[in-house]
Amino acid sequence: MKNVLAVFLIFCSLSVLAQEEDDKTIEVQEEENEGGQSAASKAMDATATQWSFQLAYQTMPDYYDDLVNGSPRRPGLDNYLQLRVVAPVPLKGLTILHRVTIRHYEDLSNGKTGFGNTEIFALLIPKAIDWGSGRAGIGPLMTTPGSKDVSKDEWGFGFSAAIVNNTGQWFYGLLFTQSWRSVDPRALQPSEDPNEEGPVDSNANPLGISPFLNYRFVSSGFYLDTADIVATYDWNTKGFYLPSGLSFGKVWVLEKGSINAYMEYRTSAVYKSWQGPALKTLFG
Repeated sequence: MKNVLAVFLIFCSLSVLAQEEDDKTIEVQEEENEGGQSAASKAMDATATQWSFQLAYQTMPDYYDDLVNGSPRRPGLDNYLQLRVVAPVPLKGLTILHRVTIRHYEDLSNGKTGFGNTEIFALLIPKAIDWGSGRAGIGPLMTTPGSKDVSKDEWGFGFSAAIVNNTGQWFYGLLFTQSWRSVDPRALQPSEDPNEEGPVDSNANPLGISPFLNYRFVSSGFYLDTADIVATYDWNTKGFYLPSGLSFGKVWVLEKGSINAYMEYRTSAVYKSWQGPALKTLFG
């Protein structure tokens, strides 16, 4: 946890320094962005040039218990609490979008609780591909060690990429994340596959693909979207996992910001080739 806080403070310090040097540029860019994207749309857009703080709680009471390679599929996580902070730094030629995601949960397979691997990325969005109502970017990603009882006790490094767009009442896009573990083999711990006898060494974490589609109901502030789903592809087993779900919420636009409250339901749409846990029911 100390490592997570240290990294987050470094990111915040860099953000403050950059903002102090580019105050005038920030004001001009914010005025330009306001012309292409509404405040309600920004509240649901994690790539918008504004600070955001998300606190979410999810309960996962049911997992599929079908057979995988002759053994019952293992359960996953529950009592899931998440804090996500988005901290953009608008500069003259690009925006650096920092996002930090901290999670605490219980592993149902062993009953242990703790912090998961914290995910931090800095999405670089050049002004040339920021068209106001949408944008695209790519940047480095890092995951910090989590509690060894519920997650990987190691560092990971990789990249993130995103493209989003807003058209009328629709908001849609894709986010990709891919990380690898530390290049120092002495720091690596082999990942354990519950369907194999003994540990299976792997240098690549699954590829994460986050599609999202959001529809806003005119000016009421209410909206419906595809929830916070993350499809994953395992490079080792070639397994693919695709959750599905819906989220219903409302945005209140305030004078100097906005509030976005929502409820969601999620399940698994594609999971037969996936050797890990497969979610049956989630409420968030």
